[in-house]
Amino acid sequence: MNPLPEPSAIVQLMMANDAFSQWLGITVEEIRPGYCSLSMIVRPEMTNGFGITHGGIAISLADSALAFAANAAGRMAKTVQLSCQYIRPVNAHERLQATAIETERTHRFSYIEVIITRGSEKIAALHGMAYLSDKEWVIPPTS
Repeated sequence: MNPLPEPSAIVQLMMANDAFSQWLGITVEEIRPGYCSLSMIVRPEMTNGFGITHGGIAISLADSALAFAANAAGRMAKTVQLSCQYIRPVNAHERLQATAIETERTHRFSYIEVIITRGSEKIAALHGMAYLSDKEWVIPPTS
């Protein structure tokens, strides 16, 4: 049995193939199995008709944090459920931080809580679940 790749290598490979997370401008701050911290700056094109950040941006940021945290343990995982409670509105040009923490892991599921903050203010709280496949991550050799 080969050793599992480092969490950072898994997330680098995921990000290289994740056009949407790249479009969001996500920066990976910290990654380890069951934990991920991401940040991004809200751009004007991410706002809605009320002039505040579209709710889908918070959910998308949280979805990436959840997926990276679940996959960092070495098995391929996909988000299957994510619910969001919005607490405060966000404006363009503000920096958001998403912190995903795995609260429980079974053979098939990873249960993760994601908190999105702006500085010390909580913006949104999310609860989600990722399905864990039997496939392990393999990082292709570099040439």
